[in-house]
Amino acid sequence: MQKFYGRKNELKILKDLEKRSRTSSQMSVIVGRRRTGKTRLIQKAFSKKKKVYLFVRKESEKILCQEFKEVIENELTIKIHGSFDKFSELFAYLVELSRHESFTLILDEFQEFFTVNKAVFSDMQNIWDKNKRKTKMNLVLSGSIYTLMKKIFENSKEPLFGRANRKIHLKPFNVKTLKKIVKENYPKYTNKDLLAFYVFTGGVAKYVETFVDEGVLTYNKMLKLIFSENSPFIEEGKNILIEEFGKEYVSYFSILGLIASSRTSRGEIESILNKNIGGYLDRLENEYNIIKSVKPVFSAIGSKKQKYFIEDNFLNFWFRFIYKNKSALEIGNFKYVKEIVQRDFTSFAGLFLERYFRNKLALSKKYSVIGSYWERGNQSEIDIVAVNKIDRKALVVEVKINENKISIPKLKSKATKLKQKYFKDYQIRYRGLSLEDM
Repeated sequence: MQKFYGRKNELKILKDLEKRSRTSSQMSVIVGRRRTGKTRLIQKAFSKKKKVYLFVRKESEKILCQEFKEVIENELTIKIHGSFDKFSELFAYLVELSRHESFTLILDEFQEFFTVNKAVFSDMQNIWDKNKRKTKMNLVLSGSIYTLMKKIFENSKEPLFGRANRKIHLKPFNVKTLKKIVKENYPKYTNKDLLAFYVFTGGVAKYVETFVDEGVLTYNKMLKLIFSENSPFIEEGKNILIEEFGKEYVSYFSILGLIASSRTSRGEIESILNKNIGGYLDRLENEYNIIKSVKPVFSAIGSKKQKYFIEDNFLNFWFRFIYKNKSALEIGNFKYVKEIVQRDFTSFAGLFLERYFRNKLALSKKYSVIGSYWERGNQSEIDIVAVNKIDRKALVVEVKINENKISIPKLKSKATKLKQKYFKDYQIRYRGLSLEDM
């Protein structure tokens, strides 16, 4: 996928920092799950600028420094005399170099220094604090292990806490950008193709790029690619998350597998696993940033009425269909799993059609609150409630893949208590949204 899509705000931030670094050093941090396009964003932002790109691997510090030295000599067209055994020495050299000439230093997968040498963070902080006002370095630190990057830059006990001028949490493409990509690369798409593209990629840049580059943009062709020999998707969930979870990955995978299969309450999950999962859920939400607890709109603080959902569309799909059917996939029975997806896709994809429309409503900038609503025992469920508190307007929405299954009178009936309790003086609009409205 040659064309660069979206990311206007992120590009502006990075370019502004690069400009400011010409008078005094600037530090930016980019965090985002793997495959979300961090490296491509960095390349785009600094394509015409003098830069050094260093990828941090789990390697001995001395070997890394030797590799980095060669890259620096090549990128800055200089000759470095002597060698470096520690990264802190190399970093100090580069900072000193930036006294005389401004350039961008990119450290990708920065969190891997936890494995290489934890002392790097305090050493860098020392060097940075002493020299940043007298040097002209644009330092960009990028990482994909969310927990470690969060610890490095958001834990007040860590040396680099508070040092970054800006932090960017790079998220997947929004639905507007995804629709544009599909439209430009396959103008004959159907809305089912678009929904499938949203479900399978979740807007994650690498998956989007894979489908576009392969010319695979119909529902059937996407399924065929996913469930094929040497598919890049079969091991993907495992590859992304095992390093995050470490030895406890089996317990986390079991929980995520149940959530993806619509077991969305803590009670349901605990009854199946026969164990307390409060700590796991807390870490999945607040440390790993993988799930989100959702409460009905206007719920009281502390309310126990909540459901859990996997935020990432692809991981939802992976746990629901790939991880759940790993035995069949291990013996190469792709046809069997593909048939299960085809059988269940309509019911599974309903949740993502709701997400699609929530994202679309959020992009309209017309609402202050967008959520869902349900009453005790999951009664009177309403898919989307969007509220504009200033204009005293509310939009109440029923979402169905098949528009013929939408009933506005039934929707109004389900919203009776919601209207009485929260929208007495509001102008309420009731609407049905389906595949046809994408």
